[in-house]
Amino acid sequence: FQDFNPFDNLLCILLGISFTVWFTLLLVFIIVPAIFGVSFGIRQLYMKTLLKIFEWATRRIERGAKDKNHPLHKPYSNGDGSNRDLDSASEFEMSDIFYFCRRGVESIMDDEVTKRFSAEELESWNLLTRSNYNFQHISLRLTVLWGLGVVIRYGFLLPLRVTLAFTGVGLLVVLTSIIGFLPNGRTKNFLSEKVHLMCYRICVRALTAIITYHDSENKPKNGGICVANHTSPIDVIILASDGCYAMVGQIHGGLMGVIQKSMVKACPHIWFERSEVKDRHLVAKRLSDHVEDKTKLPILIFPEGTCINNTSVMMFKKGSFEIGSTVYPVAIKYDPRFGDAFWNSSQFGMVSYLLRMMSSWAIVCSVWYLPPMSREEGEDAVQFANRVKAAIARQGGLVDLLWDGGLKRGKVKDTFKEEQQKLYSKMLVGTQEDRSRS
Repeated sequence: FQDFNPFDNLLCILLGISFTVWFTLLLVFIIVPAIFGVSFGIRQLYMKTLLKIFEWATRRIERGAKDKNHPLHKPYSNGDGSNRDLDSASEFEMSDIFYFCRRGVESIMDDEVTKRFSAEELESWNLLTRSNYNFQHISLRLTVLWGLGVVIRYGFLLPLRVTLAFTGVGLLVVLTSIIGFLPNGRTKNFLSEKVHLMCYRICVRALTAIITYHDSENKPKNGGICVANHTSPIDVIILASDGCYAMVGQIHGGLMGVIQKSMVKACPHIWFERSEVKDRHLVAKRLSDHVEDKTKLPILIFPEGTCINNTSVMMFKKGSFEIGSTVYPVAIKYDPRFGDAFWNSSQFGMVSYLLRMMSSWAIVCSVWYLPPMSREEGEDAVQFANRVKAAIARQGGLVDLLWDGGLKRGKVKDTFKEEQQKLYSKMLVGTQEDRSRS
């Protein structure tokens, strides 16, 4: 009895009550609604409250900004105001060297490719330090508000979201492994779809994701291929929380490998070994065999092959469009005011990226299901891919670029360099050639 401490006993009781209340709230307000696909409107109210706070912070910033003529607030200018036509018929002069120098500097400063692989700049501060480090010190009120936001995001939202993420992933691994023991048939397919939807919806809640789906009558159907623009790894759960898909990807190790092995037991996902990914014919054959079976789920593919920063759509790889199946385009557009969903894999690993996502205010996005598209007569795979890409860019309000997303880690092809060389050569010697012909 000498070692008995009533305060320790009381502390244990309080901790037990706290954990019980915590998981009860999670179960009642998040997990159960996710299972049945319903919402109490808490996330929408949370989003509207954040918007009002952001508007107030923006007004405070505008009042506190002393130098309104700062160069950062001015639109970019060429400097001398000149605008030489590339097809100008005037002869080359030595002073034109400055024009070439200026164009070179402009290309470096306003590179339309490189800037697609960095976070897009916000016009106003959203109380996140990764937006603009200068905004948080304009006034004492804003600094206090920012500090309060840090406490809320890291002290309450982050633990809540991590708990939900482990719950969703844990249930996915356990339940899909159990379903894998069932014989193939309608019962297995039905239970697999319900489990996948439930777990993905829990993971969506782990990001406080507020998703608006448009034109659901165009949702992908069995035997088809769903293609979408790619901003983040969470694109998968954004789409899969509204419908089931067969995933395509490379086999990984570690925790991701465990998840992949359990998922493929319940659903015919398509996983490739590292050596198999380079074999285009093998990949095309397995995809073709999958879409020919109309009982199998539609395949989800991101033809860009890498993540782009939510401002544009880059070149679609033609492999997905050579199969000859119906393509269901999907456009995804994130609202960067609540959190930057772009994954810069060159700067952040998967774990640090997910922590940044879970410490943001929320993930808000819109998803548009476009009408199905098929390859037209006389149209090759590249032309079909470009037509689908243009439709996605137009619907999502994104810039349609012809550049390959592989430039994120590779070099520009020689063919692109030669095109630019021909263009400048035409400026230098085009006039003399025209005169000789005349």
